[in-house]
Amino acid sequence: MKKTAILASLAAALMFTAYAGNTPKSTTAVATEVSAPAKGRAYNVEVAKSDVKWHAKKVTGEHMGNIALKSGQMTIDKNKVTGGTFVIDMNSITCTDIKDAEYNGKLIGHLKSDDFFSVEKHPTATFQITSVTPIAKAAAGKPNYNVKGNLTIKGITNPIEFPATIAVKGGVATAKADVTVNRAKYDVRYGSNSFFDGLGDKAIYDDFTISLNVSAKQ
Repeated sequence: MKKTAILASLAAALMFTAYAGNTPKSTTAVATEVSAPAKGRAYNVEVAKSDVKWHAKKVTGEHMGNIALKSGQMTIDKNKVTGGTFVIDMNSITCTDIKDAEYNGKLIGHLKSDDFFSVEKHPTATFQITSVTPIAKAAAGKPNYNVKGNLTIKGITNPIEFPATIAVKGGVATAKADVTVNRAKYDVRYGSNSFFDGLGDKAIYDDFTISLNVSAKQ
């Protein structure tokens, strides 16, 4: 489900090149939530039919691309989503807005490096749902559930919450969501004003968006 992700992802995404130096700042850790095991039947995520996109911005521009789910399950009870776990393949990250092959490759290589997501050390990110709550009087086609869960990037786990459009019908569960992720919470420091002073127009914004469109089948 779109949530995962991640759900993130996950995006993670903040994929830009910018200079970062100067004086590091401190951040505060946040406790994660723990939920009871979800009741229901497991639906397996259809990886080929699911879509995860990332979109990140900096002071002077933006970048966007795709990232793939490696695996996942959604727990369904009486046509309601009660839980789920999703695994994001960090090695699959691509950039779709840079057409020059050399520049595109350099950006992806930088995103996979220790400056950003340390993909060699952390090849996957994960999202685990802790609760799914209906949104009262949700309009047709608009988010109808509020999803809470724990997102893990670079081995660091933080709680995350977002609205999602979820439907379960005919043995298929679908979920769509736009998830805002703060990279500073996952120690992704490059070009971040949360860690370095004096970056000016070379700063990369901490928040990036993961857009999810996930399908799962029993």
